[in-house]
Amino acid sequence: MDSTKITKPARKGLNLKLKYCGAVIVAAGNASRMGGTDKIMADLCGQPVIYHTVKAFQECDAIREIVIVTREDLLTAVSGACSGFAKVTAVVVGGKDRCESVNNGLNALSKKVKVAAIHDGARPLIDWQTIDRAVRAGSTYGAAAPAVPVKDTIKVVAGGIVKQTPDRSGLQAVQTPQVFDFDLIRGALVKAKEDEITLTDDCSAVEHMGMSVKIVKGEERNIKITTPMDLLIAKALLEENK
Repeated sequence: MDSTKITKPARKGLNLKLKYCGAVIVAAGNASRMGGTDKIMADLCGQPVIYHTVKAFQECDAIREIVIVTREDLLTAVSGACSGFAKVTAVVVGGKDRCESVNNGLNALSKKVKVAAIHDGARPLIDWQTIDRAVRAGSTYGAAAPAVPVKDTIKVVAGGIVKQTPDRSGLQAVQTPQVFDFDLIRGALVKAKEDEITLTDDCSAVEHMGMSVKIVKGEERNIKITTPMDLLIAKALLEENK
């Protein structure tokens, strides 16, 4: 496997300071919408999805170490797929929900880590530039995430009836990696658990504490593989890039 380190400068205007960053790649879901196919180990142009995800973090200088969180039945497969990446320090078992899985990953990071980048394992088209932007913003502001403007008109629906149409100009689709001060995200996850808050992303835990999240430029191609159609799109995009 190619684990060559790529050294490139940050984009102009984004020369924010960097703190020692560890990545937690969460790949512990059950892939219920993939029709029986495990999305993490699904073939994507000759390699498992998780391989492509981890490769981007291996190639980003802003990331110093990587922990992968997965299901117990996938420990051997995921460990094997990512064995060639020098920054991977541990592959650990996830918990019963996202909050526990992320916590398990944070616990496996070294004591050197000052900021943690939390990423969905099913986003294999993430690039090093987006990771770099998020880590630099997270190092400076304490919480940051990439996002892209929403293209479609969004409707708030209840019981099959439209209740509200939010102004699309103020809506953005948030992606990962979401990057946080290490102590902040640990405390936010504990608080969310105590308050029995259901988290759909990690920013929600920080927002629940009244903290602000800095948004940086995301990329349209940083899609999350959730359905078989997403996997087809990811294959097309990866082939086009090659």
